[in-house]
Amino acid sequence: MTRGFRLPDRSYLPAIFERLAIAEEDQDELLAAWPSPDTDPEIWRSLERAYDTLVKDLGGTAELELPGPQIEYSPMGRYFFVYVYLAALAEVRRFHKQRGISDEVSWATLADLGRNLKRDRLLLGDGGLRTSGWLTLHFRGALYQLGRLQFHRLNDRSAHSFRTGDAALGVHIPESGPLSPESCDDSLASAEPFFARHFPETPTRLAICTSWLLDPQLADYLEPESNIIRFQRRFELVGDGHDGDAAVLRFVFHRIAPNIDDLPQRTTLERAIVAHLRAGKHWRDRTGWLEL
Repeated sequence: MTRGFRLPDRSYLPAIFERLAIAEEDQDELLAAWPSPDTDPEIWRSLERAYDTLVKDLGGTAELELPGPQIEYSPMGRYFFVYVYLAALAEVRRFHKQRGISDEVSWATLADLGRNLKRDRLLLGDGGLRTSGWLTLHFRGALYQLGRLQFHRLNDRSAHSFRTGDAALGVHIPESGPLSPESCDDSLASAEPFFARHFPETPTRLAICTSWLLDPQLADYLEPESNIIRFQRRFELVGDGHDGDAAVLRFVFHRIAPNIDDLPQRTTLERAIVAHLRAGKHWRDRTGWLEL
């Protein structure tokens, strides 16, 4: 039984902000816009509705789009979904504990909130969290960070040409350092026993990844033993994918629709991306699978 929408006591916030990797500039703005049922009754009701949508599907595996108010450009609007996740923290932590998930994995997973706040600030120039869907996986117990990689319990693999009902995990690559073969080996090796132990009702044998990092065109520019190409070689590609230019620009340069001539070219990867786009070519998000 959930407790209803309630924000954490402010005396606990320094420790919570640290655990969730929320930067100081975001902390300051969150505290300045902190909502109250007395001073912001309409906003409070909106927060309650979004919270109820989230926690009523605790344990669900599909992304949710939470209802939000039409005030996205105010500080309250920009941080609206962060307040929802802060309120849901106690529920998802309780879910993790019931499943026997360690504090280390629990907090490492939930700290993606801070990374997403940082990315939004880089992309858009100010603080906030504009979309809710991705982090509903973390705060409902569907996704876990196991070392370098994140793994998401999938609910239907038919779109990837596997039999419906095949047990599978989605693989995601957070922006958290080099994609070294050793760190990926450790993450992939830990995934099957982790989910077998904590979610035995849905055993897993496959891992599926959709990312611009799997675009084989990268091999035209990068060394065969680069981290990215070695990561690609783990997967068997399926389908033709879809346009990945926006994803590449967002995750490599933290830009939205930039002028190509303004992009930095400090690394081999940055130079490859720019050269490819200048040649009139496009990057692709590709899907691949591997056996765990």
